Amino acid sequence: MEDLVESILDYVRSDYTDYAIMINGEWGSGKTHFWNNKIKNKIESMQLNGKRYTTIYMSLYGISNLEEISKKIFIETTQLMDRNLRKFMNAHGQTSIPEYAKTGLDMANLFGVSKSGDRMDYGDFFSTDDKVLCFDDLERANVDVIDILGYINNFVEHDHIKTIIICNEKELSTKFKSSNLEMKTFIATYLLDKQDELKKTDKPMVEKIQEKIEHVFDKANDYERIKEKLIGETFEYAPKFDYIINGILMRYEKNPDLIRFLRENTNLIISTFHRSGTRNLRILKHAINDFEKIFDMVNKSHQNTSNRVIQTMLIFTIAVSFEIKTGRVIKEKFVNIKDNEEYKAILVSSRVLMDNRQFYIKEFDNNYYYNFKAEYRFFKFIEYYIRTRIFDMKLFKENMEAIQNTVDIDKLPAYRRLLTEEYWKIPDEQFPDVIDEIIANVKEGNIELIDMVKIFAYFSYFSRKGLIDYDLKSLKSLFFNGMNKSALGSKYCPNVEEELGKIAIEEVAEDMQDILMHFNNLNAQLLDKKYQELAERLFKCIPMKMEQFYEIFDKECMNVPIFKYYDPYQLFQRISCGSNEDIVRIKEKMSIRTSEKNDELKPEMHNLATLKQIIDEYLYGKSPTIKLVMFKDFSNELDIILKKYNIEILPKIETVESVNNALQENTSPNSMNVNDQQNTSSDFMNANYNSMNANDQRNISFNPYNQ
Repeated sequence: MEDLVESILDYVRSDYTDYAIMINGEWGSGKTHFWNNKIKNKIESMQLNGKRYTTIYMSLYGISNLEEISKKIFIETTQLMDRNLRKFMNAHGQTSIPEYAKTGLDMANLFGVSKSGDRMDYGDFFSTDDKVLCFDDLERANVDVIDILGYINNFVEHDHIKTIIICNEKELSTKFKSSNLEMKTFIATYLLDKQDELKKTDKPMVEKIQEKIEHVFDKANDYERIKEKLIGETFEYAPKFDYIINGILMRYEKNPDLIRFLRENTNLIISTFHRSGTRNLRILKHAINDFEKIFDMVNKSHQNTSNRVIQTMLIFTIAVSFEIKTGRVIKEKFVNIKDNEEYKAILVSSRVLMDNRQFYIKEFDNNYYYNFKAEYRFFKFIEYYIRTRIFDMKLFKENMEAIQNTVDIDKLPAYRRLLTEEYWKIPDEQFPDVIDEIIANVKEGNIELIDMVKIFAYFSYFSRKGLIDYDLKSLKSLFFNGMNKSALGSKYCPNVEEELGKIAIEEVAEDMQDILMHFNNLNAQLLDKKYQELAERLFKCIPMKMEQFYEIFDKECMNVPIFKYYDPYQLFQRISCGSNEDIVRIKEKMSIRTSEKNDELKPEMHNLATLKQIIDEYLYGKSPTIKLVMFKDFSNELDIILKKYNIEILPKIETVESVNNALQENTSPNSMNVNDQQNTSSDFMNANYNSMNANDQRNISFNPYNQ
């Protein structure tokens, strides 16, 4: 950085220059701070031919016309002028007024200045060789940049005033391309039409319009031309952020607890800052300032909060600040996430694939929490505070109570502690108790199935390192039995690889394969169970709650072979009790759902073939009615779907009477209550939910209006 300072001072010291210099850097990176604290004072301490330099700084932010720049220069440079100007010029042999002086004179006239000769030292006013102009925020002016640079060129080329321009050229480029885009597109389209280019198909239309816009309105080239004439040197401002961040922290020296915590976690601050992908120190300053209030509130009300949780709060505060304030994510992405559990659910659940939030939240989590393991990673009170600037005490208390109940080590189950904290941080005297508690939970199956697999990886590692007195064979037997029990109360895990990637040990033993195979079998059966429950919830909506049926079908069943998990006889009875409109809508939704062949739906095709057979037998020999015609169309649509999947149509049932008899009886293989299934045996997962013969099930009367 000192080399950059010296290069700028060399420019100022030069006897004669007819060019300006530019300092280019990203927004918020500290360019203005660099000018005020590193450059300005050193320039004003220099002398040229016995004269001390004077710096004149002007921000162009929001400037809407060139006259406003003149006002700024006038206000910055001179006191009021009097009527003796011409007398002064004659006495000093001055034949023309420099461009720089014209600005001040114009503004003096505009303000109606009384011209008293005692109020102006014209010798000082006409002197330009001891002035240094600094124009900041070039890209934020509301005037055409080309016009501003032409205006500045008067001072540089004619008056040879040392001039420094501070800007963000990347934003300038964006500004050139996006300004008056609708007007540019209209004119470009008009020109292409006149040139008979719109009818040609040699290029995409969007590409043609873009090329025409660039050809006709190429401000970037105009900028490059005037920049080449005006700017002699461009310096890239790329500060050493580690040094600057340490300087930012110094403002908190009066808060000893906070400054100690920030100093201890400086690397965490720096790494999170780098992960933001920006160089905006201004946002970082605001984020740490917000964190000061958060830190003080936590220390005041919940002094026993673990250091790990407060570290996570620091990361989250900085991360959300950058995401919202840089405009990378609209605020609504976080609004509907109510707590940490919902945040984690978005990360791991395949149920919300149609929700675009999921993909952003995953990227957010993978980026900012990369290689940082924490059970609690979303703090609603912090997100709300940054988004609205309101510190909601009710949210704060709710979040802190949830943290205490799920994260703090004193209340955290031993197995959760092993999965969320680095195992080597467990004190030696506590380690045996932690292991014993986990073993007890494994035996009882009190741990989620996917967590069983992760814990086995740790225990296998501990066994090989001699940290626990269990051989691998005994561990396998223990975990197999525990997993069977765990499966009774666990949920299907859709993102196995992601979850297993959280295992914080360097080497995973080969004996994991048996555990993984057993897990995959149980997990597949949990998926079947999940879909059976979904099917029961879905199809019970027919015929009384059809809007609920359509909502569930659209959101959760478009890529799920849901018809595999419901008896076709019972489904037909439910549909036949619905309205004609519902028969049509269900048919249309099935058509849309299979418009493109989706192999995930293939398992349900056997039941759809049976459903078609039932419909055809029901229609056989009956006189047409509107409902029967609708069912005929439904059957035809099923035929199209089945042919798409190369499914042969089942042979017809021998007699219409047999079909009618069957339809009068309950044929559901899903009538067993879920709790009854779970209470039958710990190894219920080995049962085949579809193995019950339909004829054996028809012993309970069915009325869709009573269920």
